[in-house]
Amino acid sequence: MTSSEHMISHQVRAFVQLGPLPSELDDSEDGDEAFEARERALLAVEPPVSAEEADLLLGAFGEDDCFGLAWTLLHLVESAPAPAVSTAPPAGSNPWIIRLWQRHQNDKDPG
Repeated sequence: MTSSEHMISHQVRAFVQLGPLPSELDDSEDGDEAFEARERALLAVEPPVSAEEADLLLGAFGEDDCFGLAWTLLHLVESAPAPAVSTAPPAGSNPWIIRLWQRHQNDKDPG
């Protein structure tokens, strides 16, 4: 086990293993169950997260708000000691990754 693996809590691992946040457009019973499982797992993660955890959590964003869970995830990622997205994301990146980058830029330039 590497030293960075020690920095990942079992709550973060459990959440990330569920895969990306489901879309709000999925109104199936399976979609409801996926949402509820991710909500429980996400709310079990206590901020602040480590830089390594924030990097892992970046892969959990879906394409939409997921009924507010994406915002909870964004704030959790932002609780890390350093910005998880510190360079401009490539064109076509997940909108939430772009949003994190824009928020980081806004924090650097408050004026």
